[in-house]
Formats: sequence, structure tokens, C-alpha cells
Amino acid sequence: MKRKESTYYPEQKLIVTHVSGELDTQDIEDWRLSLMQIFEKLPDHSRFKILVDLHGFRATNFEAHKQFRVIIPLALANCGWYIGYLRLFPETQITIQSARGIHCVAAAHVHHDENKIANYATNYSMHNERFFTDSQVARNWIDSIAVPD
Repeated sequence: MKRKESTYYPEQKLIVTHVSGELDTQDIEDWRLSLMQIFEKLPDHSRFKILVDLHGFRATNFEAHKQFRVIIPLALANCGWYIGYLRLFPETQITIQSARGIHCVAAAHVHHDENKIANYATNYSMHNERFFTDSQVARNWIDSIAVPD
């Protein structure tokens, strides 16, 4: 079953974005647009945390995967955040900036590939960024992170 949704919980200053199932390029674009709408609605100079849940996601082809893989890194780079696993790709050129003074302060990433997540968790986790295979454990962790005003 396809799932491609993003929700903002203003009381918690939390964005939850969830992508699962076999998605094609149109599905990816629909998801990207829904996520961008949330970022556009964030108040200027605000801070937030994010849960990126990709458990069960599979791109239908390489084009869809290529389109998908840049969305979160670019969106968060626009909010002052550098995703740790980008260090795997030294050729990646990404500009970290803070559009409208908005800043991401914590990120939880969920994926079903245990080997990939074990590597990311071991090599790229920080006090405010973690990698998980269990969506509920990730949600519990991100909920424990306080977002300063």
C-alpha cells in the first residue's frame, strides 16, 4: 500500500513525513509537494524537529529513486541542517542555509534496511540525529528532544 504524507504538529514543533510502498515519479512529486507546503507554512525564525519515516519505501525504478533521494537533504539544508549520511558521498555539493531564519534542530530517520541503518547509526548518529529501523522507537526518541523557542 502506498503512503506519502507529511504532517506538522505545531505543539511539538514536529514534522512527520512518511513514505512507504512502491512509488513512481508522480508519487514522489506528490510527496515532495506536500512536504514543501509544510515548510512554507512554518513561521519565520522558527525551529522544528523532523521524523523521516521511509520504512517500506521502494522506488519503482531508478528515475524515481534518483528523484526521491535529494528531497530530504535539500529541504533540510535549506533549514540549516546537514544530514550525517551525506558524508558517505564526498562529491555531494550542498549549500546549508537558513531560509527565513527557520532551523531544524533534530532529525530521526527510519528505514527498513537493517544493514544500512546499522552503518548510519554507528557512523553518523549525533546527539540530535539518529537512525532507526523501528518507527515507534524513532517517534519516542524524537518526541524526547526539546525544541528551544
